[in-house]
Amino acid sequence: MMKQLNNISPSHIKYMKIFISFVFIFILILSNYANAETNCFIASEKNLIVHSEGECDKRYTPASTFKIAISLMGFDSGILVDETHPTWDFKSGYVDWLERWKQPHNPKLWLANSCVWYSQIITQKLGIKRFTEYTKLLNYGNQDTSGDKGMNNGLTNCWLSSSLSISPQEQINFLNQLVVNKLPVSIDAQEKTKNIMCQETLPSGWELYGKTGNGSQLDADGNKIKDRQVGWFVGFVRKGEKIITFVQLVADEDKQDTYASQRAKAALKDRISNVLSDFYKNI
Repeated sequence: MMKQLNNISPSHIKYMKIFISFVFIFILILSNYANAETNCFIASEKNLIVHSEGECDKRYTPASTFKIAISLMGFDSGILVDETHPTWDFKSGYVDWLERWKQPHNPKLWLANSCVWYSQIITQKLGIKRFTEYTKLLNYGNQDTSGDKGMNNGLTNCWLSSSLSISPQEQINFLNQLVVNKLPVSIDAQEKTKNIMCQETLPSGWELYGKTGNGSQLDADGNKIKDRQVGWFVGFVRKGEKIITFVQLVADEDKQDTYASQRAKAALKDRISNVLSDFYKNI
């Protein structure tokens, strides 16, 4: 063996070193890519956790997943009537980050388009006192509706990478109550909220209900961390009498070129069929 090694030319050794260096760098890149985000996935059936992985106790901004709670408040208070009423027109000065928001919206389209200004009309109609009372009544996350520090904007912004935060575990507890109409608001409000969450029927025949949310992670002082997205997809799947709630969280550890919420939804859709198959074949 030593004789064979001694016969290797210096040029071959040079190329071997280059090759080894390339392999090392490639492995390092793969490692960094694999660790580019923190994930949590929870699936539950009748308050029983059937699958859980990742870090699921840390709180993050709920972002647009809070629209589920706002919908409950809106229907319970009578501000919202049904899937198509009320319809409110877009006006100059409303939040218009996305082009699709610049049109009239009703409750169904509001959730489908994740329209911020429609949410803000509902919360403003509630007023800060009722809005805060509902948030506490629903036991939603840290229940902090104060908003950005010194801005007095909690009524319109507390869920948008601001003071309000919730963990994946708290999200699943909230959803587990919603699917059986056990939240402390009217059954009518809970049923109507679930109806406008309906998205599609999966190839497996399960109906998918859910809401995405995308925002920024915050540092210890409540400041947004640049290029550190947090993305959610939360909801439930239903087939007949069977219901499974789910939470998928993606928290980026570096800059990404796609929305974390869309990556969360894609991850959930990739894995939910296997989770359902594994769970129901064992009961």
